[in-house]
Amino acid sequence: MHNLLFRSYRGVIGAVLGLMLAFGSPQAHAADFVVSNWDGYMPADMMEQVKRATGYEGEVSFHATNEEIMGKLTASKGAGYDVVFVSSPFAEILNNLGLLAPMDPVKVPNLKNLYPEARKLAYDPGNRFSAPYAWGTTGLCYRSDLVSENIDSWNDLLQPSADLSGKITMLATERWLMAAGMLARGYSVNDTDKKHINEVRDLLIDAKRKLLAYDDATFYSKLVSGEAVLTHAWDGWCNYGIAENANIKFIVPKEGSDLWVDTMVVMGKSKNKDAAYAFVNFVLDPKNHAWVAENILYKVPNKAAMEAVGAELAKSFPNMGMTPGELMKMELMRDLGRGQKDYSRASTEIMSAQ
Repeated sequence: MHNLLFRSYRGVIGAVLGLMLAFGSPQAHAADFVVSNWDGYMPADMMEQVKRATGYEGEVSFHATNEEIMGKLTASKGAGYDVVFVSSPFAEILNNLGLLAPMDPVKVPNLKNLYPEARKLAYDPGNRFSAPYAWGTTGLCYRSDLVSENIDSWNDLLQPSADLSGKITMLATERWLMAAGMLARGYSVNDTDKKHINEVRDLLIDAKRKLLAYDDATFYSKLVSGEAVLTHAWDGWCNYGIAENANIKFIVPKEGSDLWVDTMVVMGKSKNKDAAYAFVNFVLDPKNHAWVAENILYKVPNKAAMEAVGAELAKSFPNMGMTPGELMKMELMRDLGRGQKDYSRASTEIMSAQ
């Protein structure tokens, strides 16, 4: 997803707490390798499973955002971690900085389980430096029983009717905040034209006045309670609301959306790359990778894993049935280069506007 914040789903919260108590920080005790991931984004007993299967002992550190772990990695030149979970634009940045090890296909043979489309992603064709872990898109998550109009456009979010005003939430994470405005105006989610950035900034400042809140983590609970009726949402997180209320629906707006990919990367300064590659390979085993789809309701780019999950999940959560071909119609988020500073500036101005 992309610059994802705390991942929450009722079925894994207790497990996450147990994992935090069990592992702590990377410096807590000696281990063969260290992984940094988002909370709740893999099984609580993953390291126990990996040790039984490979003999390598690992420990887990958590980061809340891509920006948090990027700050640590750039400051240390990648030292202190072996495997890191980051969204694709950040994997691209790390590779451009020379901080990543190659993704060795000999030591990670389970790369073969990926969909062909997942082997050709533009930021890393051939999975030269990253292994995709989860993927999806962003759209509108809404209460079909509380919304009278047809919801099908980013402008329903940004220029809402009087009935919707004050009952809408948007994502605050800057790439996705800006993407909503860019798409509404017919621009690319990777557009770095300063004129377009300023235009979208002004659009989003105006939209801010009609919001209930910016919410990256609990918007689905606002939908369940009825406090919000329309939210800007990552597809998987919308599923958490659907699990509690079948009137909650997810739609990709007619203007299109982004394709986000969360990846696993091996750090160039890893002191035990064999253990790091063994971990990535273990995750990409279909029976292990299927856990993501089954437990946190995110699609995985692993063909064998999704086939193991089967079609039943999509009956309750329709966006789980999106095919790789459908996802490829969305626009892949890329490293903005120098344009990132303009996005950050615009986002700061939006958040500070009264």
